[in-house]
Amino acid sequence: MLLSVDHVTRYRYDQPVRAVMQSHRLTPSVFAGQKTRNWTVTVTDGIPGGTFRDGAGDVVQSWTVKGPVTEIEVRVTGTVETFDLAGLLRGHRELLPPEVYLVDTPPTRADAALTALAHAARNPEGALSTAHGLAAAVADAIAYRPGATHAHTTAAEALALGEGVCQDHAHALIACARAIGLPARYVSGYLFATADGSAHEAAHAWAEIHVAGLGWVGFDPANRCCPDARYIRLGSGLNAQDAAPIRGIARGLGQESLDVTVAVQDLQQ
Repeated sequence: MLLSVDHVTRYRYDQPVRAVMQSHRLTPSVFAGQKTRNWTVTVTDGIPGGTFRDGAGDVVQSWTVKGPVTEIEVRVTGTVETFDLAGLLRGHRELLPPEVYLVDTPPTRADAALTALAHAARNPEGALSTAHGLAAAVADAIAYRPGATHAHTTAAEALALGEGVCQDHAHALIACARAIGLPARYVSGYLFATADGSAHEAAHAWAEIHVAGLGWVGFDPANRCCPDARYIRLGSGLNAQDAAPIRGIARGLGQESLDVTVAVQDLQQ
């Protein structure tokens, strides 16, 4: 597929702040499943800082906006050619060993219920079958309900509620995988939402589980599938905050409000 992205994030402050510093993971990953044709990130009055590729293979770009600041727009536009690799992350260069992603974090900490769910999904046929079983179990246990949770909802809380969004599905799947010794991580990116409504947010999230002998494999419980050509991968981390496309801090007393719009289109249709 040939997917175009127009992603706008607007930050507003109820009183001017002295400066804003941001760190972006907004560059598409380099791997066999996607090829970036063109890609631009702009920040209102932004001064670009250093750019580096971290140990997970993600491109990180820093920005500074000098004050007084009352509004900032971060706009991402570009075109990416995507290919269906059945969820496999082939050709992705990274330095961190998979065992790093066994580290526990508060949003992905497995309680008794998540641990029980993980053990029930174990499959004697091996890690890949178990990973598929975990994704199906999470999808069955947490219904997709926009607005049911918030940014700080944990995997355990989402499971207890029985509802959530893609972030909750990813956190729960990561918690289950780590509970039985499978490295797992959170992935942020974009999703082309099909006309029949079967897909969800254009700004999307899913999880990757490391399978020995195969590598990283993506699973999207929110859509009951593995990432395919409808997906654009941006970056990964231990949890949603760690993998956030935009992280930042404002210097000042102004209260921040946020507005995000994302449009993903298939240029070949």
